[in-house]
Amino acid sequence: MKTSINYVIERSTTASRIGLLLGAAICGLLVSLPFWADSSTLRLLVEFMCYLVLAQMWNLLAGYGGLISIGQQAFVGIGGYGLFLMANHGNMNPFIAVLVGGIIAAILAVPTAKIVFRLRGGYFAVGTWVVAEVYRLAISNVPLVGGGSGQSLTAMSGIPKATRESITFWIASAMAIGLIALIYWLLRSRFGVALTAIRDSEAASESQGVDVERVKFYVYVLSAFGSGLVGALYYLNVLRIAPNSAFDLSWVVSAIFIVVIGGIGTIEGPILGAVIFFIMREMLSDYGSWYLMVMGLVAIIVMIKWPKGIWGFIQQRFDLRFFPVQRRVHLIEPSSAASSQMLNSNDGKFKSVL
Repeated sequence: MKTSINYVIERSTTASRIGLLLGAAICGLLVSLPFWADSSTLRLLVEFMCYLVLAQMWNLLAGYGGLISIGQQAFVGIGGYGLFLMANHGNMNPFIAVLVGGIIAAILAVPTAKIVFRLRGGYFAVGTWVVAEVYRLAISNVPLVGGGSGQSLTAMSGIPKATRESITFWIASAMAIGLIALIYWLLRSRFGVALTAIRDSEAASESQGVDVERVKFYVYVLSAFGSGLVGALYYLNVLRIAPNSAFDLSWVVSAIFIVVIGGIGTIEGPILGAVIFFIMREMLSDYGSWYLMVMGLVAIIVMIKWPKGIWGFIQQRFDLRFFPVQRRVHLIEPSSAASSQMLNSNDGKFKSVL
């Protein structure tokens, strides 16, 4: 009896389909939240989404692109100051200026990339930090934006508090959902395949026709844009900015912590890591320096016990993927012509990407 080997290519999972429904429910909740939540809850959630997006941007750089940067605070600060420059001095609507802050960060990332991409490995990481310090010192000497003491967002003074908080929260929600969706879409495209190939081996990917420098450049600029949006939105939320806080190293340290404990190289990891980070921060914020010591201890334990992070362990143990970016080939060997015919009749249930 003649048999044939059939296969299907799967790009979604049961968890991803459930996650899609869960995501829709979360979107509905976020839209309604400003109508019934208090101000402190809204401000905390805006801050949470800022750190979540920053962690996703760093994860895109390091977890998928293999670019270990410790200077993303440069673009957080640039985005924040771009907001203040356009809103306070350019008479632009502050909410629109958030997007402009991200664009300014992306524009400045172009010459920055030309400099730091000359470095490799640890030199690249240190170089990005040095560039961030250069930006901080430069901004500190610009009187227009308050110099070293910073300035307040006076452009928001004529907007009612309730309106300001609601719109800020909705912008934060749109930013978080939109950028995570964009990363997911990119990683499922040919660009994402090239990106992960570069992470695994630049030489091998280049031998297969991947333009390594161009892909890394695009990822760097996209990460700068997302980080700039984070800075603009964060300081729109707190209404005051200063160079030492906007370009603080703690921005990238927090992002690295979130990604490491959550799971580097996954989209779900930074989401879980951000939740853990904020729970720990709220619980330990009254303990002074012990807060940082406990955070460091947790990071060490996770890196030793679960090198791929908590979500990496869960994914490996239970094969649970809410954001599947890999293509999976399932081979099916019918034992008879009848079973082969049954398989062919069910082929329409599977979605192939070939």
